[in-house]
Amino acid sequence: MSTMSLRLPESLHQRARELAEREGISINQLIATALAEKISALDTIQYLEERAARGSREAFLEVLRRIPSVPPAPGDEIPEELRAGGE
Repeated sequence: MSTMSLRLPESLHQRARELAEREGISINQLIATALAEKISALDTIQYLEERAARGSREAFLEVLRRIPSVPPAPGDEIPEELRAGGE
């Protein structure tokens, strides 16, 4: 495990202290968890952007064209208030 010196505004440090106490964890654990969540979110955004860049609207529309035109199963209907022009 590594050690890092971190400078925080007093208000942020106080809030972190309060949250850690409320959660029953150390400030270090709170910060490590928050950083892990942020990294995960940023990695997910990057992954989705990379996947989207490989996408093809034409291929998507081709897949949609293969879907048979049948009524939705009971309970899967679009609510009237969400249908286009259904206001």
